[in-house]
Amino acid sequence: MDSRIDEIAQQIKTLEDELMAELRKKQDEFFYTLEDKKVKFQENVIEEGKSRIVSSIKYLSSFPVLVIFTIPFIWSMMIPALLADIFVTIYQTVCFPIYKIPKVKRSDYVVIDRYNLFYLDRVEKINCLYCEYFNGVIGYTREIAARSEQFWCPIKHSKPQIDMHSRYDKFFHFGDYDTYRKKLEERRADFKDLLEETEVTKS
Repeated sequence: MDSRIDEIAQQIKTLEDELMAELRKKQDEFFYTLEDKKVKFQENVIEEGKSRIVSSIKYLSSFPVLVIFTIPFIWSMMIPALLADIFVTIYQTVCFPIYKIPKVKRSDYVVIDRYNLFYLDRVEKINCLYCEYFNGVIGYTREIAARSEQFWCPIKHSKPQIDMHSRYDKFFHFGDYDTYRKKLEERRADFKDLLEETEVTKS
């Protein structure tokens, strides 16, 4: 049973790698390259994109009037996002070296690059900045929580989850107390895959 689960987990990883390869192909399709981690578009593409920018007034008027009243609720959520960003960073900085857990690289999750796209108007840029930061922090926080969970309580749930985090396949099966007691210490230290990924990235 475990071998079949491991096989499925590997298939998922393979598909994720294929997805990333396909996304990289989009660089050629949309005429941009990455130079020193900066995106470079062809000049003619930039000019064409700018010519199609929709004005902020036209953009806002495309929504129902009630949408305007939701703006304070949207932006109030930035407060817990900022607090989460600060506190989880402090948490992993202090605790992960003690637990011997590899730290989560924040820049792998909080990617701020869409807000400055040349074909967006000011309001769209602000919206993009908000969304890419907020969702980036959530992903960053989730990965820190996932590595913490592997250390403290690596046990799967009794019911399947819709979206499992990156460390879930390393957890013990629900109710498997024998394996849990025998291999808990080993599993708590099983972050070799993360260290290998770091070495590959560096090389």
